[in-house]
Amino acid sequence: MAEYKDPENTILMELKDGTVVIELLPDVAPKHVERMKELARAGAYDNVAFHRVIDGFMAQTGDVAHANMEKDYNPGRAGTGGSDLPDLPAEFSKVPHARGSLGAARSANPNSANSQFFINFKDNDFLNGQYTVYGQVVEGMQFVDAIARGEPPANPDRMISVKVAADA
Repeated sequence: MAEYKDPENTILMELKDGTVVIELLPDVAPKHVERMKELARAGAYDNVAFHRVIDGFMAQTGDVAHANMEKDYNPGRAGTGGSDLPDLPAEFSKVPHARGSLGAARSANPNSANSQFFINFKDNDFLNGQYTVYGQVVEGMQFVDAIARGEPPANPDRMISVKVAADA
């Protein structure tokens, strides 16, 4: 197994082209970090589509209710759902929405994040202070860059598996 700084707060996301390693930020957004680990450990993110991928902006995924491509996949509803768990309060910080950062997707209500998240393709400073940042890609960003584009993509890519490194 590879050496990770903090395996309990490291996510291994398997994509079609390789593994994306994400360091979570429990000191910055503890509730969002716990939610991601809880859903990863339950296997809820496995086979979930990237339903909204905008070139030069970000790749969004994590709709565990409607975007599981192996179970009840509904492209028309992908992006509208979350998990069975309650929504999370915003955990805004000074951490910027830099390239490779993980942001919590939500509705207009700042306290509506649940299971969905996005990975920034570039520095998106206009999001700073408006969306919770709770992780950073530290390896495999080239695999994120290769995700199929579209809203939704015609042939969406998916997270094949998502695991906490401590469990891998």
